[in-house]
Amino acid sequence: MIGLTTPPGPLRVLALGAHPDDIEIGCGGTLLKIAGRPDITLRGAILTGSPARAAEAAAALPAFCPGAELETGTLPDGRLPGHWVEVKEFLHDLSGRFEPDLVLCPSVDDAHQDHRLVGRLASTVWRDQLILQYEIPKWDADLRPPTHYVALSEEEARRKVDLLNAHYASQLERDWWDDELFLGLMRLRGVECKSRYAEAFHAAKVVLEL
Repeated sequence: MIGLTTPPGPLRVLALGAHPDDIEIGCGGTLLKIAGRPDITLRGAILTGSPARAAEAAAALPAFCPGAELETGTLPDGRLPGHWVEVKEFLHDLSGRFEPDLVLCPSVDDAHQDHRLVGRLASTVWRDQLILQYEIPKWDADLRPPTHYVALSEEEARRKVDLLNAHYASQLERDWWDDELFLGLMRLRGVECKSRYAEAFHAAKVVLEL
C-alpha cells in the first residue's frame, strides 16, 4: 500500500452532486479533512433541488469546509438523463469559471441515473484534472471495491454524521438515513485501508509523477 498526497500549495477542489446531500454523504469526511488546509478553495455544484432542499445544501457545504461556495441548478430530480444537454451545458459553464485541481463526483457505476450521468459527464468536461468518484449507499446495493481511500479519524467520521443530521432535517425520516449506515460504511472502508474510518473513491485514470 502506497500513500499518495496532494502537492503542497493552493488546492482548488470542485465537488459535484446531482442532488442536495450527495456531496456531503459521498465525501463529507474528505471535505472536513481538507478544510484544515490554509490554501483550500472549494466550489460545490448540484444539478437539482427544490428551494428548501437547495437552502439546506447551501448551509451544509460551508459547515464542512468554511468558505465553500455552492451553485445550484433547477433540473428535475430523477430525470437528468432526459436533460442531457442541459446537464452538459451546466458543467461546461462551470468549467469556464472555475478550474479545479481535483474533482469529486458520483461514481459512473452508481445505480441512480442522476448520479451516474453527473459522474460520467464529469470526465468529459474536466480532462486534465484528478477525478475521484465517491460512493453513496442505497437500497440498490451498487457498491463495489474502490480504488482509493481517504483515511479519517473517529472525530472526523462522527463530525460528518453530526453535520449531516444537523443540516439535512428533511431527510431524517428516511428509512435508510441513520448514524449506523454512515459510520458503518466508513468503518468498513477504514478496515480496508488499515484506518479506523475512511471514505472510498473510484478513479479511472491517475497520473503519477515519480
